[in-house]
Amino acid sequence: NAFATGPTQNSSIVAVSTGLLQRMDRTQLEGVLGHEVSHITNGDMITMTLIQGVVNAFVMFFARIIAWVASSALGGSRSNDEESSGPNPLVYMLLTFVLEIAFSILGMVVVAYFSRRREFRADAGGARVAGRDKMLDALRALKGTEGAVDNRAPAMATLKISGKPSGFAMMFVATHPSLDERIARLERFIPA
Repeated sequence: NAFATGPTQNSSIVAVSTGLLQRMDRTQLEGVLGHEVSHITNGDMITMTLIQGVVNAFVMFFARIIAWVASSALGGSRSNDEESSGPNPLVYMLLTFVLEIAFSILGMVVVAYFSRRREFRADAGGARVAGRDKMLDALRALKGTEGAVDNRAPAMATLKISGKPSGFAMMFVATHPSLDERIARLERFIPA
């Protein structure tokens, strides 16, 4: 495993696992490091944090607006046989909870999409920094280790080099494109 982290280009680090160091040769490691340094120069850590924050804000905003309208329409609290004086608090709370879950799932699609795009950019940047052949060697070496990826902690998926969801699940949870797709794109890429 390898990942870049940090809030700015000047205060970022790249971490590389001992397993990666043991399994890859020097040229493959240069490709991985070029990819991770490209994440830093592209500002991917802050970009993805901002995208997640914007998605979360929309989830909360729309869940509450829709829940308020729906719970008001379904009958608010009544006092002294008056007309409805606002949303029903229990209905509002339950609808907000359900809508936040539903919108969060939709938000995962947006975040995963942007994350996959950023991976392609980092591959291209890694090819410019370390060389296309080194980047391709690194991706091919990773392809041989896909079975070794620990998928027990899905919340850590963005920190993992590769996972292997496919089909419909790819749209929801894959923060990285498939290695086959990354290799194919990089084979067509001509560094400037």
